[in-house]
Amino acid sequence: MNAGRLGGLLGISLPVVQGPFGGGLSSVALAAAVSEGGGLGSYGAHLLAPDEITDLVAELKARTARPFAVNLWVPQEDETRSWPDLAELAPHIRRLRPYHDALGLPPLAAGDLAPVPDFDAQVDALLAAGPPVVSFVMGPPPARVVAEARRLGIRVLGTATTVDEAVALERAGVDAVVASGADAGGHRGAFLRPVRESLVGTFSLVPQVADAVGVPVVAAGGIADGRGMAAALALGADAVQIGTAFLATRESGASPAHKRALGSPEARTTVLTRLFSGRTARGIANRFVRDMAAYEDAVPPYPVQSALMQSIRREAGERGRADLGSLWAGQAAPLTTADLAARDYLTRLLEDFHRARRRA
Repeated sequence: MNAGRLGGLLGISLPVVQGPFGGGLSSVALAAAVSEGGGLGSYGAHLLAPDEITDLVAELKARTARPFAVNLWVPQEDETRSWPDLAELAPHIRRLRPYHDALGLPPLAAGDLAPVPDFDAQVDALLAAGPPVVSFVMGPPPARVVAEARRLGIRVLGTATTVDEAVALERAGVDAVVASGADAGGHRGAFLRPVRESLVGTFSLVPQVADAVGVPVVAAGGIADGRGMAAALALGADAVQIGTAFLATRESGASPAHKRALGSPEARTTVLTRLFSGRTARGIANRFVRDMAAYEDAVPPYPVQSALMQSIRREAGERGRADLGSLWAGQAAPLTTADLAARDYLTRLLEDFHRARRRA
C-alpha cells in the first residue's frame, strides 16, 4: 500500500500512525510492532525523566530499525508550576480518602506528590537521543526545538484540535499536522481556545485542516477500522492516527481491566473529564467519574490533580478495578477487538480498508 506524502516524509510504508499514550499505557513492544508492520509506532513520554527518555529511545532503536515517534506535552501557561501547600491540598486529599481506603492505600501526604519533569530538559534529552520522529501535543513546539530537529534530520509532528491550531503549527514549522477530533480518547490538546470551544468532530475537522495547510495531515479520533480509515483519506487526510484500537492490543501497557472495558457495552458512553489529571480527557464513564462529577470544576489543574490521582490510577489498574481507574477511550471504542496482536490488528485494518474502498 502506498503511504503517500506522509510515507515519503517519514519513511513509512502504511499511512497509519499509532497514537502515543502516556501514564504507562505506551509500551516499547507496541511501538516496535507497529513500526515493523510498516506504520509509525509511537511512545508517550511526557512523564519520563530525561535519563529515562534517553534509555527509551535506545531501547526502541534496539527493537526496530524502522521509523518511530516519541511524544511530549508542551507546557501550557495555565498549568501550575509551584505546588500548593498542605492547607490548600487538604480538601482535595480528603475528597479522595474513600478511594484510597477502598484500594487499601495509605492516606496521601503533600510530600508524596512529585512535580512533572522539566520540559526543556526532556526535549533536550529527546533530541540528543535522536529518534526518527518527535511529536507534540498541547501546543506548538518551541522554535529552538524545531530548528534543532531540522538540523538533526528529525521529523516533527504537531497536534491540532481546530483549524486555527493547525495553521499555527504549520507556521511554527512542523512537518505534518495531526488533526485530532473531539471523538478521540485521552487528553484533549486544545491550546488556542478553551477545550469547550475546540470540540470539532474528526470528520468535520479533517477536510477543513486539509484545505488550510500545505503540510501532510493525519486524521485522529473515532477511527478504529478500515471504514473510518477510508473515510478519513477520502476527506483529504494523508494518513490516520489510531489510538484506542491499538490500546486494546496485547502489546499495549493498558491493564487487562481497561482492555476489557474498551470492547464492552460500557464503552458506548464516554465523557470528557478533568477528574483524573486536571486536564480534560475522554474516557469511559465509570463509578469514579459519576461519583465525583460534582467536583469537575473544583479539582486543581494539571499537574497537581494528576499527582493526587497517581496512586489511585495505578492501584486500580493493578487490582482490576475498572470502576475506579482512568479508562481512556475514544468514541469508536466499541469497534475495537480485544486480545489481538498489533500486527494482526494492522492486517485486519488494511483488509477492512480495501473492502471499504471497493464498496465505495
